[in-house]
Amino acid sequence: MITKDQKNIIANSKILVTGGAGFIGSNLCETLIEFGANVICLDNFSTGFRSNLDKVISNPSFTLIEGDIRDLEVCQRACENVDFILHEAALGSVPRSLKDPITSNAVNVSGFLNMLVAARDCEVKRFVYAASSSTYGDSENLPKVEDIIGKPLSPYAITKYVNELYADIFNDAYGLDTIGLRYFNVFGRKQDPKGAYAAVIPKFVMQFMSHESPVINGDGTYSRDFTYIDNVIQMNLLALTTNNQNALNQVYNTAVGDRTNLLELTQLLKKYLSEFDQEIADVEIKHGPNRPGDIPHSLASIDKAKKLMGYEPTHRISDGLKEAVTWYWHNLK
Repeated sequence: MITKDQKNIIANSKILVTGGAGFIGSNLCETLIEFGANVICLDNFSTGFRSNLDKVISNPSFTLIEGDIRDLEVCQRACENVDFILHEAALGSVPRSLKDPITSNAVNVSGFLNMLVAARDCEVKRFVYAASSSTYGDSENLPKVEDIIGKPLSPYAITKYVNELYADIFNDAYGLDTIGLRYFNVFGRKQDPKGAYAAVIPKFVMQFMSHESPVINGDGTYSRDFTYIDNVIQMNLLALTTNNQNALNQVYNTAVGDRTNLLELTQLLKKYLSEFDQEIADVEIKHGPNRPGDIPHSLASIDKAKKLMGYEPTHRISDGLKEAVTWYWHNLK
C-alpha cells in the first residue's frame, strides 16, 4: 500500500503520463492530481477521449500536450523537467495487431523507443511502463511468474515483449531506471465499451443494458485474472515511489492472483446489472468460435510485487465488478 512518504514524493513531483486520455492513463492523471502532483498528459486521442480529462483539464497543476509518441520531438518536449514517467500510450488489442501489425509496431515499439530516448536525454528519474500479460504467450505454467514466458501468440504480444527488452538495455547502457507492469485484463470506470476492439467487460455490460445477447468466444471456460483499475493505480504509484533498489529494473505482474472464466463472468455481470434492471437476468448468452491469438487461461502470481513493493490488491473480481457496473449504469445508460 502507499505510505505517507510515498504520497509526499508524488506531491512534490512533475509526472508525465503518456496516453493520459485513455482508460488507465486518465485514471492515473486524476489520482496524481488528487495527491498534489504536477501532471503532464501526452495523448494523440487516437483511442483516448477528451471527456476522460474533464475532472483535471482545468486544474492549474495539469498540462495537456496533444501529440504522438511516434514523433521524437514531441516526446522530448513532453519530457522536459519531468521527474517520473508513466508510459501508458500504446495500441492495445490482439485482434487489432493481427489486422494491422505495422501500426501496432510503429506505436508500441518505435513510439516506446522514442519515449525511452527522450527520458534518457531529459534525465528522468524513473520510467514506469505498461507491459502486458500477453508476453507469457503459449506458456502453460499457472500461475504465471515473471521469469518464465513462452512464445508470443500475436504481433501485439511481440511488441510488449520488445518493450521489456528495450527497457533492460536502457538501464544497462544508460542507467535509466525502469519498471514494467504486466497488466492482466484491466477493467473499470472509463473503459470504452464501444468500437471493434472493446474489452470484454464493458462490451458485455453495454449489451446486457440493451438486452442484447453477449457472444462468448468458445465454450466459456477460458479464464482470466481480471484486475480492477484501482489495483493497477496502486501498482503504478508503488512503482513510481519505491525506495527499494532491488525493486527497480524489474517487471511485475499487475493482477489479483485469482481467475474467473467467461461463464462465471457473465453470471456475475447479470447478477449486478439485474439489480438495476430485472429483465437483464433473462438475457441469454450466445457462443462463437475461439479468437485467434487468445490463450486459454491466465492467472498471475503477485508474490514478487508483494515482496519487493508492498503491493496488496484492494479489489477482488466481485468488488471491482460491482463498482464498474454501477459506474457504467450511471454514466452510459
